Amino acid sequence: MTATPLPSSPFLIRDASPDDHAAIVEFNRRLAEETEGKTLDPNVLDRGVARALADPDRLRYWVVERAGDRRIVAQTAISREWSDWRDGWLWWLQSVYVVAELRGQGLFKALYQHIRDQAAADPDVIGIRLYVEEGNLRAQQTYHALGLRPGGYSVFEELWLDQGDAD
Repeated sequence: MTATPLPSSPFLIRDASPDDHAAIVEFNRRLAEETEGKTLDPNVLDRGVARALADPDRLRYWVVERAGDRRIVAQTAISREWSDWRDGWLWWLQSVYVVAELRGQGLFKALYQHIRDQAAADPDVIGIRLYVEEGNLRAQQTYHALGLRPGGYSVFEELWLDQGDAD
């Protein structure tokens, strides 16, 4: 597993591994609570993260860790959507989380750039998308500052969940 050091920083970006399971579960739990006020079913979340880490084609995570103590301080993931209209893959960012005490210090910007560079280097990838909670203005400002723009779509859904909060 290769890690990319952040310039002038004690942090590294790397692909997540199964060893990161507990941190990713905790970050996703916090993310749901902080951004949407939701409490996730811990068993479902645990299984979902484990399945993703076992199969990066399902969902691929990257983490930012502090060099030295290897503490994970940020994460994001991508899922892929094939666009027949554009003949290419769209990478959807998901599970974006930076620990509260390090927000605003460029960790997500570096993580996004790392993922963007990998996507741009793959001729089958045609872009990056994400969805953001309507009321999460801080995240929207961050994404806008990185060059992301509203795509002109609203997300509609019908979920078939028999556990947890299906809102």
